Amino acid sequence: MKDTETADIEFIREYPVALTRLWRAVTQPVQLIQWFGPEGTYLDACEMDFTTTGPWTCTMRGKESGNRFKVSGQITHVQAPDGGKGSVGFTWAWHDDEDRRGPESHVMFTVEETASGARLTLSHRELQDVESAQNHTRGWLSTLRKLDFFLNPDASLQE
Repeated sequence: MKDTETADIEFIREYPVALTRLWRAVTQPVQLIQWFGPEGTYLDACEMDFTTTGPWTCTMRGKESGNRFKVSGQITHVQAPDGGKGSVGFTWAWHDDEDRRGPESHVMFTVEETASGARLTLSHRELQDVESAQNHTRGWLSTLRKLDFFLNPDASLQE
């Protein structure tokens, strides 16, 4: 049993796209690099293939600050959305300035078919503490805004 209590966060998004379209967006490298990472960052280096288990890494840079943000982990499972639901799970840990991995947590993207398209549930579990959960909430909400635009670019014109 752990000495400290961890925190979990979860986000749900509905998209007017086919389940296979959403699955490709959250697993295929060529699509992930188009939306992954918070607004105000760009991907400096990225080895993310969520179609198969194994290691992954991503280095983001602040567009204005130039600050480096590296995160890495292991893809622990991939279940293609056969039968209307699929998921990919991976460990997650930020690196410090000396490239040492910090506390590890767990992320899962679950996709499922809906009457109007497809749903993404993003779960981030076992974050170190509430402050870490708040920081990751800001980052994921910003990242999901980029995914929203990637999957439905015309929606921003309607607002």
